[in-house]
Amino acid sequence: MAVGHFEPVAPAPTVYVCICNGVTERQIREAATAGCTTVAELTMRTGAGANCGSCLDMATDVLHAAQPAPREPLLPILTLSHAA
Repeated sequence: MAVGHFEPVAPAPTVYVCICNGVTERQIREAATAGCTTVAELTMRTGAGANCGSCLDMATDVLHAAQPAPREPLLPILTLSHAA
């Protein structure tokens, strides 16, 4: 391979999670990034699972996998019993 030559990268294939409403894995990940945390909220935002419901297991897995990891507080949080 010559220096400065880059091979084109094929785009990731579109994976449909909900065929009834045409909801993709990417749309579910984007909803999770935007703050969606529950399946009910996901259904309201994207329509996934609103018809037959056979996609709900996969939609739930994608939603939970895409949610950002909880962040540790920068400083310890003191409760009133520890203060003073």
